[in-house]
Amino acid sequence: MLAIDFFIINKQFKKLLTSFFIFLLLVLKVEAQSNSDSAYAMPLKEVLAEVQQRYSITLRFDSSLIDGKILPYARWRYRADVEETLKNILAPFDLMARRDGTKRYKIGNYEYYRWQPQDGWAELDRIAAHYNNLEEWQHRKEKLKSCLLHALRLSKLPTYPLSKPIETPVRKYRGYTVSNIAIEILKGVWINGSIYRPDKIKGKVPVIMNPDGHWQDHRFRADCQLRCAAFAKMGAIAISYDLFGWGESELQFKYEDHRKALAQTIQILGAIRILDYLLSLKEADTSRVAITGGSGGGSHTILMTAIDDRIKVSAPVVSVSSYFYGGCPCESGMPIHLCEGGTNNVEIAAMAAPRPQLLISDGADWTDKMPEHDFPYLQKIYQWYDRKDHVENVHFPEGKHDFNIEKREAVYRFMAKHLGLNMNAILDRNGNIDESDITIEKKTDMYVFGEKGERLPAHAVMGFDNLRKVFEEAIK
Repeated sequence: MLAIDFFIINKQFKKLLTSFFIFLLLVLKVEAQSNSDSAYAMPLKEVLAEVQQRYSITLRFDSSLIDGKILPYARWRYRADVEETLKNILAPFDLMARRDGTKRYKIGNYEYYRWQPQDGWAELDRIAAHYNNLEEWQHRKEKLKSCLLHALRLSKLPTYPLSKPIETPVRKYRGYTVSNIAIEILKGVWINGSIYRPDKIKGKVPVIMNPDGHWQDHRFRADCQLRCAAFAKMGAIAISYDLFGWGESELQFKYEDHRKALAQTIQILGAIRILDYLLSLKEADTSRVAITGGSGGGSHTILMTAIDDRIKVSAPVVSVSSYFYGGCPCESGMPIHLCEGGTNNVEIAAMAAPRPQLLISDGADWTDKMPEHDFPYLQKIYQWYDRKDHVENVHFPEGKHDFNIEKREAVYRFMAKHLGLNMNAILDRNGNIDESDITIEKKTDMYVFGEKGERLPAHAVMGFDNLRKVFEEAIK
């Protein structure tokens, strides 16, 4: 009987002891969450679950971004507005939430280059408050130009190898020719491209640079070949060229090297050297020099136009926005956007004024609101020069982020207008653009150094670390 009673008492004691420990853990948990001794800390995962329930929203995220993170002063960060709440919660971890539908948000890493439209517009308004007339703008423009070159580390250009460009034999097509070219921009470092020329050249002709964005196959793409060949048929010398770490540049450097900040400097240096070469040609008209590129090539277009007065006409395509600074280090890796208290791509585009400029935008990317706020700002700058008609915006609200035929047509007509090109050379009998007689070459036909780099010179620099050493030596 006593044994049975002891068993019952012991069992009850164990149950009571277990309950006590559970109570103690709960108390400690509440204490950890709800007083200042532990900074009101909570696991971020729990906070986000609570936020979803509290605001009736859905959050999507990769668990690797969230797991193990502890948020101090968790519930103190809540506000009436869900987006302000999410900003307060995620900012300490360099995370951010973007709207992904009705009451849906996707959490990802902080993106310095992507802002909300209203934030970008407010920043452009802040920037524009620096100047109220042409004289003040000119002063700002000169300081910006100097700062941009300094930020790129190109205030003093690196010493220039005096080697001759390497050019392949000419390939002849209907109304134009093509050859491939490599220009040594630093000792042992080349920028590679393809030059399209009119099949018959009389006197001086315009030149058009064609940097491109991060689309697959880059300068080997059909739409890039079509554009450059069309320019040549219209009477211009056109050149397309590789991004750093893309195309034939991958013979010397890795693809991932393109994601390093110095890529922006090397690309700009390459473009300057290309322009040096083009304008050294006896048939080149130095008064008719243009540049056009899409996406990241559009960022490249506005920056080159801002720093190099030799460029007289520009056409950035699906690129320029006050709330997008370029999503790749080749566009924003160097601190160009920190110049003169902060600038953005719209102000950099304004530095082209009063030179003719066409901006093409669409409804599927960060250029979707170009006509609403950014373009009127550019018109105001051009108006100060009495050249409001020199800046144009062609907007495709149903368009995509590409350089398709409708965007190419707008560029063709703009270039023909301002460079004196023969538009009829690419029109059919009904007045429509006709690219059907342009030959799309195989990628292997467009190499300078061979499919496997078998013709790469022996002194070629290999690897990013060696490139950095060569660059540092060249700018001493």
